[in-house]
Amino acid sequence: MELNENAEIDTSQVEDRRGSGGLGGISLGGGGGLVGLVVTVLVALVGGGFGLNALTNGGDGQGDNTAIEERCSADDALRQLDCRNTLYVNSIQAWWQRALPESFGKTYTASDTVFFEQAVNTGCGAADSGVGPFYCPADDKVYIDLSFYQQLADQLGAPGQFAQPYVLAHEYGHHVQDLLGTEAQLRRQQARDPGQANELSVALELQADCYAGAWAKNATGTADASGQKIFTSITDRDIQEGLDTASAIGDDAIQQRSGGQIDESSFTHGSSAQRQEWFKRGYDTGDPKSCDTFAAGR
Repeated sequence: MELNENAEIDTSQVEDRRGSGGLGGISLGGGGGLVGLVVTVLVALVGGGFGLNALTNGGDGQGDNTAIEERCSADDALRQLDCRNTLYVNSIQAWWQRALPESFGKTYTASDTVFFEQAVNTGCGAADSGVGPFYCPADDKVYIDLSFYQQLADQLGAPGQFAQPYVLAHEYGHHVQDLLGTEAQLRRQQARDPGQANELSVALELQADCYAGAWAKNATGTADASGQKIFTSITDRDIQEGLDTASAIGDDAIQQRSGGQIDESSFTHGSSAQRQEWFKRGYDTGDPKSCDTFAAGR
């Protein structure tokens, strides 16, 4: 995977809520890191924010993008973790800006990604880093503590560089589900039939994996506002890193890693094999319309 050094990094698509304008977020392993053990991350790992309690005291909060704007306009911007992740967000949203109306006849509405450290207030309630990256449908934002990638590499066995855009593309898949009404429909179905709640959750998560794969197929065709390509290459090795990440964060893999027995009835995100299968389906087709996990036999 190679990013284009000439691509403009649009920091208006992120909110930097890390301390003092985000200076604490430059180092991948800096700061307090994630809260809790691997089993804690199981609650909402790379999920849609649905492991969060729907608390009523969550606030929007305010970010200060001054520092990240300066860093991401510097010559060495692509060496910075937050700047690279901002450019991944730019690519993902540029693709959906075109793909959503082409595939589903809907206008894409942009969503900010919030960089935070340790804890954050959201429209879905208060959250800490232990829940992993998530999307909050109440405020239409993606949230991530960038130190998550260190835990993803060290504790969950997914060190590949392409794990990062895969995670973000999955979360933006949840934003697309929100825009299409898929998420709201699923919540209504879960309320009507609580016995199917986990199965429906799995379908939602696998669809987000498939959407991530479809973006990956088309990522080299995305460009910044001036027409500069964002990616100059994505290789077979990168896609394998995406598949390896999908495997590492399957419900069965995490249950095994946390020392428990595999309990399929408790799955909320899908098995390793399922997550790989749907990411690959999205990548092989490059078409988000191929991602109907609710109709397909899972």
